[in-house]
Amino acid sequence: MQKTHQWEIASDAAWGIALQREAVIRPLAEYSRLSVDDIAGAASQLGLSRTVLYKLLQRYRRRPQTSSLLPWKRGRKPDEPLLSDEREALLSACITEFYLQPERPSLAALQVEVRRRFTERSLAVPNYRTVRRRAEGVDTRILISRREGAKREREQLGPLSVSSLQPQRALEVVQIDHTLVDVIVVDRENRQPIGRPWLTLAVDVTTRMIAGFHVSLWPPSALSVCLALTHAVLAKTSWLADRELQTLDWPTSGLPQALHVDNAREFHSEALVRGCQEYGVRLDHRPVGRPHFGGHIERLIGTMMDAVHLLPGTTFSDVKRKVSCPSEARAVLTLSELERWLALQIAGVYQLSLHSSLGTSPLAAWQKAISRYTSSIRRPVDPTEFFLSFLPAVSRQVRRDGIHMWNIRYWDNVLSPWAGRMQRALLVKYDPRDLSRVYVRDPDGMHWPVPYADLGQPPITLWELQEANRRIRKSTQSVPNQRSIFANILEQRRMVQQAASSSRQRRRHEKTPPSEAPISAPDLKHERLSPTEEIKPYPVELWEGD
Repeated sequence: MQKTHQWEIASDAAWGIALQREAVIRPLAEYSRLSVDDIAGAASQLGLSRTVLYKLLQRYRRRPQTSSLLPWKRGRKPDEPLLSDEREALLSACITEFYLQPERPSLAALQVEVRRRFTERSLAVPNYRTVRRRAEGVDTRILISRREGAKREREQLGPLSVSSLQPQRALEVVQIDHTLVDVIVVDRENRQPIGRPWLTLAVDVTTRMIAGFHVSLWPPSALSVCLALTHAVLAKTSWLADRELQTLDWPTSGLPQALHVDNAREFHSEALVRGCQEYGVRLDHRPVGRPHFGGHIERLIGTMMDAVHLLPGTTFSDVKRKVSCPSEARAVLTLSELERWLALQIAGVYQLSLHSSLGTSPLAAWQKAISRYTSSIRRPVDPTEFFLSFLPAVSRQVRRDGIHMWNIRYWDNVLSPWAGRMQRALLVKYDPRDLSRVYVRDPDGMHWPVPYADLGQPPITLWELQEANRRIRKSTQSVPNQRSIFANILEQRRMVQQAASSSRQRRRHEKTPPSEAPISAPDLKHERLSPTEEIKPYPVELWEGD
């Protein structure tokens, strides 16, 4: 039977023949009985045998359309198999049992397996073209499901549910996600490569404005989400001024109605959940295994990475391009310089450029959306309090000698009214990038910065602290103490500095051996922090390693 779509692809000559046949056969098809003379006359008129005419008449009666009378090709059909049933069954078994496996064997490996099995049974081995056609003829769903898993099959071929994200107003829905930046950064002091940073982006779905971002060497965590969200919600005037970018116009600020995120662990953290609840922000997690629900932020990440690929030290997204370009040798930007470049790219390029989906620039779309607001945008009353609301927190008892966390003692006179007198524990928040002070929440809900009890100790990160504790546990000491923790951290920094110096000298091809003079320890002095000192929600200096 002719396929219904053949009339669209038939040649002019074949279609002319079908029209000629239709004019003769249609009147015949209206009669249930035809005489021999009627058949003979029609066959003679069309130049066909009576057998072919009977076939055309049957086809037209089953499907009374002109395309049913198109001429057909004689001989074997293109998809008709030539192998015997036994050989066909064995080849099918080779594909099912060997080729459709999670190891994803190649076609060349499949051909070897086919040759082995057919030779064992003394059967003629099919040629490579036959094996390839059978393998390529496997249903795509079955191929992906067997070789890459059912989840991958659903992601690639499953029906796409229509996303419910159809916001009409600015800040109605903000999406947040992370990506590993395709560029290597260097440290400030020695300009040596220290790795690829992580970028956390927040985008307003309605206007496509980038509401905020955060870049650091730390893997995605509740803290990175907190800093990106803080950047998105608070006004960026002081943030831009700290980076000498006062000329940029970045007006996005305000509390979103909903925060749309995936199901990563950091988006289920208690700090994020409680913080969103505190400020009336709905936290929506997109369905598991449905990445298209986060399409806006995914496309934005792709756009930003395309821009990053122009930087020296880029790793690209393509392995072939990465091999041809020595990324580490060309890396020149520090983390803070990359952050400043990203701000220029976002506020100075992306948000001023025409967006294909909007038909205008994101900045123009934002200004238009804001003008339609009947009420003012919600903003936190206290920016500092908002920043602290999303930091990780633990409960600690205020002892007579202060607060103990990670075998480090914290003390300030502000703790005196509660020290050894309060039965219940207080909530203590901390910034993992700087453990030199913690933030104690008093019974009235106020946060007070409390520094180290020993002000001679240097600021450290939580990562450094964890590394020091691991080193202590491996040594003879059974219980880590504050003095040994800081001693180990300083030793780690000395080792890193010495390694960086040696690597730099080797890169410069110096023949003289590195100096064996001991490296002096960094200055351990730092100013005492007043409890009333202002807490900046945007730390200017991001940790880049020492």
